[in-house]
Amino acid sequence: MKTEKEKMIDGEYYLAGDPILVKDRRKSKNLLHRLNVTEYRITKKAREILKELIPNAGSNLYIEPPFFCDYGYNITCGENVYFNVNCVVLDCAKVTVGSNVLFAPGVQLYTASHPLDAELRKTHENALPITIGNDCWIGGNSVICPGITIGNGCVIGAGSVVTKDIPDNSLAVGNPAKVIRKLNQ
Repeated sequence: MKTEKEKMIDGEYYLAGDPILVKDRRKSKNLLHRLNVTEYRITKKAREILKELIPNAGSNLYIEPPFFCDYGYNITCGENVYFNVNCVVLDCAKVTVGSNVLFAPGVQLYTASHPLDAELRKTHENALPITIGNDCWIGGNSVICPGITIGNGCVIGAGSVVTKDIPDNSLAVGNPAKVIRKLNQ
């Protein structure tokens, strides 16, 4: 039988109030407090906090505080990833970010979702993974919804809400985001 944590990561309905998940979120929030308040500047101590918070990150992960996430351990980053201020990553499911990816201020990545059925929603939630390819730029205040894949070399315009997958080398803008042109490769 799967644990609630395994169900969460696998995209199945799970109980968010599970004691292990509550403990994991508390640990993440304590690390985030230290990163966002105590070690606001990127120092050696802040890098140690980041390594503990997001252990699956390549070199040169740079996060401009404040930053917010649910767990941290479900985030995987390639090399040279930059999160500007006020980014939110609800990483109940896997969030995979390629190399050379830039997140502008206020970007939000939501793997968390909730059942449409009201009775089930009272007790359960679910999450779907997000994947962002290499060499992408996600514009300010964009929202990436659960289960989305953004291909390599994409630009997502500021304020966009990405509700469908975006193919490689595309410029997508709007709410909902639509591909408006292909970019030079």
